[in-house]
Amino acid sequence: MTRIKQAADLIRGFLMTFRSSLLGACALMTLATSAHAQTETNTSGETEDVIVVTGALGAFGATKSSAPILETARSVSVETSYDFISRGALNLSDTLNYTSGVLGQAYGFATRGDFFTVRGLDVPEYRDNLQALFGNYNNTRPDLYTIDQVEVLKGPASVLYGQGSPGGIVNLASKVAGPDLGQEIVASYGTHDRAELAGDFSTTLIEDTLHARFVGVVRDSDTQVDYVNDDAIALAPSLTWTPGENTEINLLFNYDDRDGDAAGQFIPLTGTYYPGPNGETIEPSTYLGEPGFNTYETDSTALTVIGSHRLNDIFTLEGTARWRDSGSTYRQTWVAFAGAGVPRILPNGDSRYGRRWYDSEASSKQLAFDTRVRADFVTGAFEHEVLGGVNYQNVELDSESSYLLQGTINVFNPVYGDGLPTQAEIDAVRSYTSSETDYWGFYLHDQISWGNWIFNAGLRADEVSNETGAVSQDDDAVTYSVGLLYAFDNGFSPYVSYAESFEPVIGIDSFTNQALNPQEGEQVEIGVKYQPAGTRTYLTLAWFDITQTNLPNPVALPTAPSQQEGEASVTGFEFEGVTTFETGYGDLKLDAALTLLDTEDANGIPFSVIPDEQASLWAEFRPAALDALRIGAGVRYVGERESNGVSVVNGDIVRIVSDSYTLADLLIGYELEDWSVALNVRNLFDEAYYGSCLARGDCFPGEERTVNLRVAKRF
Repeated sequence: MTRIKQAADLIRGFLMTFRSSLLGACALMTLATSAHAQTETNTSGETEDVIVVTGALGAFGATKSSAPILETARSVSVETSYDFISRGALNLSDTLNYTSGVLGQAYGFATRGDFFTVRGLDVPEYRDNLQALFGNYNNTRPDLYTIDQVEVLKGPASVLYGQGSPGGIVNLASKVAGPDLGQEIVASYGTHDRAELAGDFSTTLIEDTLHARFVGVVRDSDTQVDYVNDDAIALAPSLTWTPGENTEINLLFNYDDRDGDAAGQFIPLTGTYYPGPNGETIEPSTYLGEPGFNTYETDSTALTVIGSHRLNDIFTLEGTARWRDSGSTYRQTWVAFAGAGVPRILPNGDSRYGRRWYDSEASSKQLAFDTRVRADFVTGAFEHEVLGGVNYQNVELDSESSYLLQGTINVFNPVYGDGLPTQAEIDAVRSYTSSETDYWGFYLHDQISWGNWIFNAGLRADEVSNETGAVSQDDDAVTYSVGLLYAFDNGFSPYVSYAESFEPVIGIDSFTNQALNPQEGEQVEIGVKYQPAGTRTYLTLAWFDITQTNLPNPVALPTAPSQQEGEASVTGFEFEGVTTFETGYGDLKLDAALTLLDTEDANGIPFSVIPDEQASLWAEFRPAALDALRIGAGVRYVGERESNGVSVVNGDIVRIVSDSYTLADLLIGYELEDWSVALNVRNLFDEAYYGSCLARGDCFPGEERTVNLRVAKRF
């Protein structure tokens, strides 16, 4: 059965399920009611007359506030659909390649997920204000066509979101129904026979009251790695009901199905970072898995309700609620690389390595809501925007997996079949794990304006319960944040802020016999934002210092009083600038970013695979003589990344440094009435590089040159 026929069958069945689910969804609507923020782009993500300079946040944006980014005493970046479509992004990681403070592809070209870091740290992924991914490979990677914009809130965000990383969060804003959105069909074809058909259809069911939208994608694609495909179906119908001028409710149903394999082959250091026998190298396209065994299949079904109801001139009730059920089947074999300290010595004197086999079935179930009351009022000379809310989330994770070591493979000339386990061998070593996380969060936040001064303060209390069967653990935390900004009349807005985070750690401290404490993070940030009045220019500079505590003990503390004496730090500088101006020949848009980081883990060494330096520049030009034409070009630089490990030979520290790389991207686009055509080339000069090489013994090739032709019809 072809992917197109599969998609047609799924759409028919899905629409029936969607229709029958509406009554059940009404119960969820009582938990959450808010207007979802709409961006200023049409259904294709492209503007009609002017180039969009920067995105805007709404009540369900990363800050949970519609206050302008210019008036927010934190670093926030927004990548609109116009931005990432123009730059040829094919997945979520791609959208962040031009964002300051973010490493978009930490492990090179990947199909299992989006592996990005913010300010040197892994961060959680949210969608419409609720966390979207849980566990390890228990979920489905989001499809970019269903997303309106990508928002990055940098630094600790526990006051708004509860448990999480001190690096921040990435929030995805979904496409939802609304008036005057139009229709669109998009067909694209590119490198490695990547064929995709997408559609975005909107209609008004009841004038000024009920709007419907259907977003769908079907893709059939090979990849740059032999035998690895990346097929997908994504369906996202939605309804927006506006029974009166004070109330709006959005209902969004998501179904995602991805069928493929893992592009990351865990290629050994020998033949990549180090030369192989007689100078041999392993090609990035080399497949070290097992055809017929390897697979990475995920599916996810979610129902989300977003709504708001204005009670009076002061109070507005808002909220989001979601039910989600996800599952994955993940089977992969990879080479048992020699490990740190033996980069040039092959395990048995030739080019054959042992093979590791992994077989897993995993699932995740989520029920969550975030309901709050917003109050806008004035007391004397002070204007207040107060946000008081309650956040609940229940997540169940289940996994059964098998792990074997048998057979060998020649990494320079792979021949498949050796060591393939039988089902009986897999079942004989199968293990089962399950966990349930249940938490409540209560928060209060106030943004106060007094003339040109803007002050904000937030406080949150969380209670988290984790049950793994073997361990039952309860944690609680109180976090707070403060910020102060002064908005000069000339467009300069200097600010300073402080924020905290916490993240539970499951287990017992063997030194104290007590439950392990949550990891804690705190950040001080000083910056300035600048937007001259009447211009399409926005500049931001930020310096920050993050401290992360309650980490595992460094090796220098063998007699510490607890197991959590470790402390890490990240100090950095970020610059981001966007401007659009008229030249004598047409409109020119420039988007620049710079990141400088100094990271130090508990042992005093830099964070693994995190560059000290990153920079990017994107330029997009619309000639006045031919304003239907768009020409864009970008350059991305990522500095050296190092990874440290302990030698398996003599116990010494092994330091692996991945070379820096510079990549160029290109856009040529043309719009004619309701048609638009765009040719994107990523990694224009086909630069060979590694996303990262790890001291443990493996490397991950980067994305090779990718060409994609996109044709869209709007009507």
